[in-house]
Amino acid sequence: MSELPRVQHRHLEVDGVDVFYRESVPARADAPVLLLLHGFPTASHQFRRLIDALGARYRLIAPDYPGFGNTVAPADFEYSFDRLADITEGFVRQLGLTRFAMYIFDFGAPVGLRLATRNPDWISGLIVQNGNAYEAGLSEAAQGFVALRPDHEGDEDVIRGLLTLEGTRSQYEGGVPDPSLLNPDAWTLDQHYLDLPGRKEAQLALAYDYKSSVARYPEWQAWLRKYTPPTLIAWGANDFFFPAPGAHAYLADVPDAELHLFDTGHFALETHVAEIAPLIADFLDRLPGAQK
Repeated sequence: MSELPRVQHRHLEVDGVDVFYRESVPARADAPVLLLLHGFPTASHQFRRLIDALGARYRLIAPDYPGFGNTVAPADFEYSFDRLADITEGFVRQLGLTRFAMYIFDFGAPVGLRLATRNPDWISGLIVQNGNAYEAGLSEAAQGFVALRPDHEGDEDVIRGLLTLEGTRSQYEGGVPDPSLLNPDAWTLDQHYLDLPGRKEAQLALAYDYKSSVARYPEWQAWLRKYTPPTLIAWGANDFFFPAPGAHAYLADVPDAELHLFDTGHFALETHVAEIAPLIADFLDRLPGAQK
């Protein structure tokens, strides 16, 4: 049987935010570090199976953002992607991380790429799983989401529809040929956190702010071209929001990136962790400075 890691669940205060995170304890103290940045509407629990698969060999660290999971933010916290990146950056600094690979998924892309452009020397490698940074990767549904405005009648209702159990479940099931591979506990737990006091208002603010991330796509693409980080792309090709062209678009700026498309939807780890985990292990082992 494969060795299972010891996983610690901790809290760290960052600028008044009680950040919850999970961290594996690998066998080697000098094991490569991988920062796991989750998406919407989930939290760090989306990485539990990946942490079990790889945590004995690598140091995997997965925080919950403000407004997600077990992280608790002050009542007056202003939700924007800049602020999520601020808290994540403070979290990284408090842990003393100075060089690590980064896994960006969904909301993890606008958070992580903000982090990367602020601190390019931190990033040893990039793993992209349905984390969009190109207009080519925005489906018609995603473009409609970006266009939502708080002063436009009916737009709030559209967002709130995504925050229901039906809306959450649909994000998991969309584009998945075999729904039996999906664990319903995932969307049930997501909905539990979405239904906590203040969480839907946080998600409304982030939904309206998503356009700020699209506006920064050129900046992130320029960062990719300048630093050309080692990059692994593992993408659910049937994603209703971020379809396969978003994966291919990275190759224009990081032509040596390794690209793998999977016949699944947005939450590719839910159905293909057995295929993706070995790709990640091989990628981490090949990073400059990685100990074999």
